[in-house]
Amino acid sequence: MTAHDLLLLIHILLFCYWLGGDIGVFYSSNIVVDSKASREARIVAGKIMVACDLVPKLCMTLMLTTGGLLTTFFGVEHPVWQMAAIILLGPFWLTLVLLQHYKHHASYINNLVKFDFIFRCALIVIGLISLCFALINGKLNDNTWIAAKLSIFYLLVFCGLMIRLALKDFGPAYSKLIQGTHTAVEDRAMLKAMNKAKPWVYTIWAGLISAGAIGIAKPLFQ
Repeated sequence: MTAHDLLLLIHILLFCYWLGGDIGVFYSSNIVVDSKASREARIVAGKIMVACDLVPKLCMTLMLTTGGLLTTFFGVEHPVWQMAAIILLGPFWLTLVLLQHYKHHASYINNLVKFDFIFRCALIVIGLISLCFALINGKLNDNTWIAAKLSIFYLLVFCGLMIRLALKDFGPAYSKLIQGTHTAVEDRAMLKAMNKAKPWVYTIWAGLISAGAIGIAKPLFQ
């Protein structure tokens, strides 16, 4: 297996587990917000939802690194500083996600969550600016499909931020469900938050499928 084959395999697996994990989160979340289900069933579904949610988050963090490395096999040249940024981005972003998942009771977690939000916003802006320069300079003239996939990826990161904002009232309501002090008010809050998030979830699914299709049909984008 060549380096290209290995990177491509990892990239495909990231795509599969991102989409598959997201569907698992979606399915279990419907049980969590179902007021007709028992409290015990909803709590178990919530634990499954949180556990499954880590998988697509991790896959997202590594997509740009594997994708960036793969572009070199299509003749896209990166300056040393850019290649270093591509390689370091994955581990850095991965660490951010793991800390937020496993250290959510740490004293620094609120600041880390805020930093993560700003980091993703900056990633979208810097990434799109860099992409525009690459298109203007003709760097991607022979690989415009890469530009299409990158644009979709930044859209998916944006959708993730919108989901986070949509679910801001979900956490406090879910905490009361765990404590056994929830009422119909919390049930409505969880359902409302989830309904706000659904359009962004559907957009992520459509974006992932579109990116996968572009990756397969790349000769048509030459």
